[in-house]
Amino acid sequence: MQQQIIPVLYEQALKHERGTALTCTGALVAFSGQKTGRSPKDKRIVSEETSKDDIWFGPVNIPLSEDSFMVNRERAVDYLNTREQLYVFDGYAGWDPKYRIKIRVVSTRAYHALFMRNMLIRPTQQELLDFGEPDYVIYNAGEFPANRYTKGMTSSCSISLNFKRREMVILGSQYAGEMKKGVFTIMHYLMPKQGVLSLHSSCNEGKDGSVSLFFGLSGTGKTTLSADPNRYLIGDDEHVWTESGVFNIEGGCYAKCIGLKRETEPEIYDALKFGSVLENVMMDEVTRQVEYESSEITENTRACYPLEYIPNSKIPAITKHPNNIILLTCDAFGVLPPVSKLNIPQTMYHFISGYTAKVAGTEVGVTEPQATFSACFGEPFLVLHPTKYAEMLAEKLEQHSATAWLLNTGWVGGSAGSKSKVRGKRCPLKYTRAIIDAIHNGELVQAPTVEMEIFGLHVPTKCTGVPDDLLLPKNAWSDKDAYDDELNKLCILFNKNFEAYADRASQQVLAAGPKSTSTKHYDVKLIREA
Repeated sequence: MQQQIIPVLYEQALKHERGTALTCTGALVAFSGQKTGRSPKDKRIVSEETSKDDIWFGPVNIPLSEDSFMVNRERAVDYLNTREQLYVFDGYAGWDPKYRIKIRVVSTRAYHALFMRNMLIRPTQQELLDFGEPDYVIYNAGEFPANRYTKGMTSSCSISLNFKRREMVILGSQYAGEMKKGVFTIMHYLMPKQGVLSLHSSCNEGKDGSVSLFFGLSGTGKTTLSADPNRYLIGDDEHVWTESGVFNIEGGCYAKCIGLKRETEPEIYDALKFGSVLENVMMDEVTRQVEYESSEITENTRACYPLEYIPNSKIPAITKHPNNIILLTCDAFGVLPPVSKLNIPQTMYHFISGYTAKVAGTEVGVTEPQATFSACFGEPFLVLHPTKYAEMLAEKLEQHSATAWLLNTGWVGGSAGSKSKVRGKRCPLKYTRAIIDAIHNGELVQAPTVEMEIFGLHVPTKCTGVPDDLLLPKNAWSDKDAYDDELNKLCILFNKNFEAYADRASQQVLAAGPKSTSTKHYDVKLIREA
């Protein structure tokens, strides 16, 4: 039964959906309509008696009444009932049978069903026969808009989740990532309540059995760096750290593919074949060659494919306790070191901060570097307060003697800003990979370090394959005063961001943040607009 699903979904997509086609390699190209990314401002969680005391309500988790949820649900179900054909997929979230949950996806588009077939864990034929009732149901009626006059709605798009009814309803968005991240949000609620830690991270395992977790926002290299030909891939995005080790939540990978090349990312490039889905990617209609460099539709071009399409993936996707925790950032200000070693309070501080920077070209209107903070490197998917996840991470680090690192895959020798006195360059991928190799082989944990000014990070001074000057950011800047200026600006942005969590953070964590020594006055608003 399962092996027949892929060709049927491809055939249905090509027959009934506009904007779908097959590439020369057999991958399905689909267009998600007006929404080419998630809509976090339209996400709602129902405020009801079984969960409301646990949920971190606010700008991230906006409350919705039970009545409004039922209006949306009825609207979605009514629309689904008008369709001649629906697509239903049953799958699991979580490779560990002790913690996995059963998910049912009901959609109107074939590509949505194929997408979730890739992203959830595919049951065997016997497991499908024994599947029974799902734990959660996703009603994807994204082709049909929400009624913007429904209480609690701010647009025609609505992504609403009800933990009591164990249902998710999608209206007004056909972007497939909403389903994937909806499942992740569910796991971010359920797992901590069971005493295990859900994490927005990738994970791989060395042939020597060493395990690394990679945290990072979009564009920091999380997927790229975890797809290492010399290590087994556990997963590229969502994991849970339990009392016995780490398991992947998903059955597939979801990679950004803007500028994708075989030379730099061969594992991902070769995975995009029959069975995979390319979302909002341009393709030559005559040759059926994919134009990965094109951002005509969006910068956020995406590809999803089953985990087993990566040759060195580990199935089942379960591994031991991590040896290394790697927090990735793309610092476009060019002042953070390519790598630094963190103690536990620093790890908690930078984990809660979740810093990276947007650069020109990543979003409409972004022309200069902009600091971005996303708590726990996945704020839109958190359900509990960020300090809860950070405290659980600290306990795990201490219990299993894991080493934490902050890795900057962004700019060195200057900033990315066109108005900067000193223009830098993106840290070459070969140097980042050399640093990762040095972490994995144990070289870096033994390397001498110096304490960085203001941020107090412990920076290694030697790493095989990386120039010494690159490791110490200030040495790579020709204008030291300009470096100090950018460093103090970033410090202020960190401190301002952390004010939102200060009331729930310990004194040790607060003390782990950066401390400016400058007497110069900086206006936070002007820094953000610079």
